[in-house]
Amino acid sequence: MTDEELEVVMDGIRQAEAVREELAVAMSGVGVLLPSLGLDVPTVAACHAVPLIDLGRCNLETARRLAAVLRDAGTAR
Repeated sequence: MTDEELEVVMDGIRQAEAVREELAVAMSGVGVLLPSLGLDVPTVAACHAVPLIDLGRCNLETARRLAAVLRDAGTAR
């Protein structure tokens, strides 16, 4: 991998980390915590230019809270 290719990959990782943090803060603001929220390791390890964000797993209470927040947001539009 060239230095330029590596920089593209690293930039993608930095962007994905920033978006993951933005999502975590937004969800926290409405009382939702996804404890496994992070970057998708296989896409980071495979050096994809744009890694995926892994929403992870959550318990039933968290899933219900997330569903309620999404429903409320949908009806507010």
